Amino acid sequence: MTIHLPAPGGTTRAYEPRAEPLPLPPGAPFTSRVVFSAAHVVADPYADVTPDSPAAVDWDATLAFRRHLWSHGLGVAEAMDTAQRGMGLDWAGAAELIRRSAAEARAAGGRIACGVGTDQLSATEIGYPYSVAEVRAAYEEQLAVCEESGAQAILMASRALCAVAKGPEDYLEVYGQLLRQSAEPVILHWLGPMFDPALEGYWGSTDLDAATRTFLDVIAAHPDKVDGIKVSLLDAQREIDLRRKLPDGVRCYTGDDFHYPELIAGDDRGFSHALLGIFDPLGPLAAEAVRRLDTGDVGAFRALLDPTVELSRHLFQTSTRYYKTGVVLLAWLAGHQSHFTMVGGLQSARSLPHLARAYELADGLGLFPDPALAETRMKHLLSVHGVAQ
Repeated sequence: MTIHLPAPGGTTRAYEPRAEPLPLPPGAPFTSRVVFSAAHVVADPYADVTPDSPAAVDWDATLAFRRHLWSHGLGVAEAMDTAQRGMGLDWAGAAELIRRSAAEARAAGGRIACGVGTDQLSATEIGYPYSVAEVRAAYEEQLAVCEESGAQAILMASRALCAVAKGPEDYLEVYGQLLRQSAEPVILHWLGPMFDPALEGYWGSTDLDAATRTFLDVIAAHPDKVDGIKVSLLDAQREIDLRRKLPDGVRCYTGDDFHYPELIAGDDRGFSHALLGIFDPLGPLAAEAVRRLDTGDVGAFRALLDPTVELSRHLFQTSTRYYKTGVVLLAWLAGHQSHFTMVGGLQSARSLPHLARAYELADGLGLFPDPALAETRMKHLLSVHGVAQ
């Protein structure tokens, strides 16, 4: 079989899909690393909505995808940016997602941690007209929902706090109050501006060294309330330097979708655990790789995971925040959902050549359980865009 993919100059090129998937059976949780997949949400394709409407979610398909991740031993990082927080999924939708997924996790025996932010505070024409106390109260509302659901909390970076904080002292005050109130240790999330431009200057400075010092000050003041940190700066050396400065018992969860194999493998001075959006499409393969690491076979781990970096870098290329489009495309092609529709209409956020390359790279890795289904669906998408097959 042959599929014709778009090529430069308005032409096409022939591609021969692989005939068999990579065998990736379900398995138990891991012993050497804690690994979360930040999971996407499945939109309801029959809902009559606009990009500005509240999200219409296909709950059955969304929860089925989480069961798929748990079956491979992965934890689920819920209601994160991969689930389109701040890009189509509002707080009401996120709260419902947290409640439903946490209940599903209890039934499935799966690990879950959920994003806690301030996205009920909307920007206006003049920015974020809120006080630091109002931002803290928004965090507290979301923390309560998360903890009541029985999930671990991930304190996400806040656009509102970034806008209203006057300096590092406001971050220390807000996070200090939240950590004192939290019932259980949380994960702190530092999301860089490549993922969300509104977070430029987080922790009170655009100087990353100064921002890092404030971040570490927050952790040092409450080490018993911090399970770990999730770092999404796409800077491997900065992550390594940061994790070496963490107090004993505080984990570093890599969020670096460009350098995750070497960061998870680590060195003689430590390693990173993982909380990654790329582990949504890579879930079964990533799980198989980590099981090799559990046996101490770093070479086998790298042999499986290193070839996936090209796909990840492709999906997360500039503008990085639109990586979700490629993630959902691959979920559709893999048969995890019946359509390629996204909350907020973001299925249109990437070009056809970008999507075609994502298909080609994923197929080459053997990610599709049914390569023939993936080929058929990709041909339909190409035909809709005028690429004859």
